Amino acid sequence: MEYIPIQCKSAIRKVHGGMPYQHDVNIYRGCEHGCLYCYALYSHDYLEDEKFYDHIYYKENIVEILEKEISKKSWQKKIINFGSVSDSYQPCEKKLELMRDVLKLMIKYQNPVNISTKSTLILRDLDLINELSKVAMVNITCTITCADEAIQKIIEPNAASSVERMKVLQLIKQKTDASVGILMMPIIPYMTDSVENFEAIYKLAQNIGLDYIVPGTLYLRGKTRPYFLNSIRQYDENMYWKLTKLYSQKDALKEYKKGIYQRLNQVRKVYHLENKLLKKENE
Repeated sequence: MEYIPIQCKSAIRKVHGGMPYQHDVNIYRGCEHGCLYCYALYSHDYLEDEKFYDHIYYKENIVEILEKEISKKSWQKKIINFGSVSDSYQPCEKKLELMRDVLKLMIKYQNPVNISTKSTLILRDLDLINELSKVAMVNITCTITCADEAIQKIIEPNAASSVERMKVLQLIKQKTDASVGILMMPIIPYMTDSVENFEAIYKLAQNIGLDYIVPGTLYLRGKTRPYFLNSIRQYDENMYWKLTKLYSQKDALKEYKKGIYQRLNQVRKVYHLENKLLKKENE
């Protein structure tokens, strides 16, 4: 693992599409979690670097640049998302503490945030998350795809376990005014797409008082496709061929997706959880 300092010219990136936020910030480039399905593998192309999981670039001046941007009169305290490309709480954050300084900045300017993570390190900043949640909207999500820890370690080898992430969400829900929930995505065919898996996640989420679960199916494109499929092939040759057939294109076959959402709807009827992240900025 190699950590490489870089300078950024801008901090906030405009987000397009159907997300509930329009701006995001990525403190790091590259990610140590090693998730097989990571859609952000392409992002190292801009650095002419192929080692997304091993070369972690950190933006030394991120706090200074971010403050310049959100202190402008034209900035309207829009929701800023953290963790869309690289987890803000991956292991190097323990020493660098860039996210902690960013949170202090968010408190100073009372700016709403959405934070996504697969790490328990976020609990280090529970005090700041609590403080920010008193003055601005705070939403915290953890990706939890699988209740079976053996499968979870295959698809997310270096991330915190699903149980640990559930405990993270439970503590944040108990100790702060943040809204808290799960991104149950991607749902991986033949591995995490059973009703039993859905029920286990929904039941525990309801028991610990979470606000929502947002599900989504696996999508394979660009560098993610060969990396994911080749990794699965090392694990199970038969599953590799089934997935290759199912994903003849970037998305799963329509009939498969239809069946997935029928199963999910069965489970949703039992558990009273919202199925969207948060309100959009213009709602």
